[in-house]
Amino acid sequence: MNSLPNILQISDKPSWQQLLGNTIDDPAQLLKLLELPESLLDGARLGNSLFSLKVPLPFIQKMEKGNPHDPLLRQVLPLGEEEQDVPGFISDPLGEMNANPLDGMIHKYKGRVLLILSGACAVNCRYCFRREFPYSDNRLGSEQWDKILDYLRADSSIKEVIFSGGDPLATSDSRLQRMIKDLESIPHLTRLRIHTRLPIVIPQRITAELVEILNGNRFDTALVLHANHANEIDDELGSKVQFLKKNQVTVLNQSVLLKGVNNSLEDLKNLSETLFHHGILPYYLFTLDPVKGAAHFDVPDQQAIQLHQQLQAELPGYLVPKLAREIPERPSKTLLI
Repeated sequence: MNSLPNILQISDKPSWQQLLGNTIDDPAQLLKLLELPESLLDGARLGNSLFSLKVPLPFIQKMEKGNPHDPLLRQVLPLGEEEQDVPGFISDPLGEMNANPLDGMIHKYKGRVLLILSGACAVNCRYCFRREFPYSDNRLGSEQWDKILDYLRADSSIKEVIFSGGDPLATSDSRLQRMIKDLESIPHLTRLRIHTRLPIVIPQRITAELVEILNGNRFDTALVLHANHANEIDDELGSKVQFLKKNQVTVLNQSVLLKGVNNSLEDLKNLSETLFHHGILPYYLFTLDPVKGAAHFDVPDQQAIQLHQQLQAELPGYLVPKLAREIPERPSKTLLI
C-alpha cells in the first residue's frame, strides 16, 4: 500500500465522515500523489471541467504509483476524451426522468421502488450513468418524504425499497434509522436493498452503529456493493463484510464492464474469486450505460458475451455474475446471455 502525505491533519484513524470530507478534487494533486507525468494534466483538467474529480485517500492508497493505466485510477481520473460527442451517448441513458413520479423516487420495475437518499458520493466514477442527474430537483426533504410514504402505502404491490443515490451511505446513520423506521410502518414492504460504492472506497463506513441499524429492523436486507476490479477489495473490507453477514445482511456485488479496467478474462476471474473469498457474492456484470462522456469505456456486446462465456468455462456458476444491460422502458434488466 502506498504511503501518502498527511493531508488530513486529523488523527491516525480518521472517521468515515472525516475521510468523506477530505477527498481529493484537484487533478494536479492526484497526479502528484501518484507520481504521474504532468503531461496528463491538461486532459485531466478538461475532463474535470465537465464532471469534477472526487476520490478519497483510502482508494488512492490502493493505486500503483507511476502507473497511468492503473485500473482503479482509470475509473476516477478525468480525461480529455470525455469532451467527445459520441452518437448514442446521452445525459439520461436509462430514461430515469420518465420514471420519476415523485421527487427523490424512481419507479421503473414491478414490486420495487428506488429512492435517491443523497446526491453525494465518496467518489466520482467517470462512467457514472447519473453524471448529469438533477439531484437538486430530487432532494428528499420532509415534505417529499411524506409524499413518498403515502405513495408506498397506496400500492400494496411494492415489496422492496432500494436506497440509492449518489450514495445512500453518504447520509448519516441517524437519518437512515429514521427512514427505515418509517418504512417499517408499511406492512406490505418486506425487503430493503442498499446500493453503495462507499464501503469499497472508504471501508470505515461500515461501523457497528450502521450494522446495528441494518440488523435491527424487520426487513430482509441486502447490501449491494459496486466493485469493478479485484484490487479494490482488501482484508479491511473483508472484515467489514463478515461483520455484516454475521448480522443477517446479505452482501452482493455488481460491476460494470469497462475497457481498460476489467475487460479481460483474467480481471473478471480474479474479481469473482476475490469477492467470494471475502464473503461477497457476484451478482451482476453490466455493460456500460451509454452516458455522455464515458464512451471511451465501452466494450462491444459481442466481446462482452465472449468474455462471459469464457468466465463460465473457468468458474462454477455461483461465481459467474449475470451479464446484463439496462434498457429504458423494458420491465426488467436485459440479460445478454
